[in-house]
Amino acid sequence: MSDQTTQTDPSEQYDQPASAGEEIAHPGLTSDMGDQPDHGEESYRGSDRLTGKRAIVTGGDSGIGRAVALAFAREGADVLISYLPEEEEDAAETARLVEAAGRRAVRCPGDIRDEEQCRKVVDTAVAELGGIDILVNNAAYQMVQMGGIADISTEQWDRVMKTNLYAMFWLCKLALPHLQAGSTIINTASIQATSPSPELLDYATTKAGIHNFTKALAAQVAEKGIRVNAVAPGPIWTPLIPATMPTEKSESHGESTPLGRAGQPAEVAPAYVFFASQESSYVTAEMLGVTGGNPTS
Repeated sequence: MSDQTTQTDPSEQYDQPASAGEEIAHPGLTSDMGDQPDHGEESYRGSDRLTGKRAIVTGGDSGIGRAVALAFAREGADVLISYLPEEEEDAAETARLVEAAGRRAVRCPGDIRDEEQCRKVVDTAVAELGGIDILVNNAAYQMVQMGGIADISTEQWDRVMKTNLYAMFWLCKLALPHLQAGSTIINTASIQATSPSPELLDYATTKAGIHNFTKALAAQVAEKGIRVNAVAPGPIWTPLIPATMPTEKSESHGESTPLGRAGQPAEVAPAYVFFASQESSYVTAEMLGVTGGNPTS
């Protein structure tokens, strides 16, 4: 594949990761993976769709977040990435890719379960980038519990809710005063929002919440000319998979989709570019599935 527009058989575009089934320490670094994901390093070609835009991408250190940051940069946007301090190694690589595209990369480490950290993310973007045009709420926490609800501690429930829902709420609330007409908010939902897995009860609950939050906020801010949409990935090969799933779950990750394989972050990023660009000017309150064929409704 020469770039993301080259016609290719999607069922054969990528092989199923040979190291599916491995387990790595949480939160998971890309360098620890046997088969590292494709973020579009060699394939994503920009076409000036986001020239001069300023974006925040939470969870921008690796996986989908890295692919989105890279794609935004190659489309002409400067990018602030938010991530946990222990993910600095991955964040440095994402920043390198953004800068290699000729755009500005700002790193903002910290735990967005803290409202003040969310404020720091927004304030840093305004100070360092000069404003905000795109907010991507992508950071998330999940941990598979094969024993179901009995194995979900209150601590885990709180962590999932704070990372996936509270942080999105805080970041949207704090960023909105800085967004102008034409700005966009893009939330990362999941196929779990509508097709929940029992072992991801808490995570799926937050993703359903993100779906509804997206629709409600979109209705609130439409009169200001601000659009709010969500991307709902299916089984995508990222560090989150071997870091949070037992071998029996991760080794078959994506094989049950109609396309028969796990997706790659590079295949998800164009959906974010679409929502961030003017090409989606009449699209708001939508959830776009990137699932390998599994339905999201």
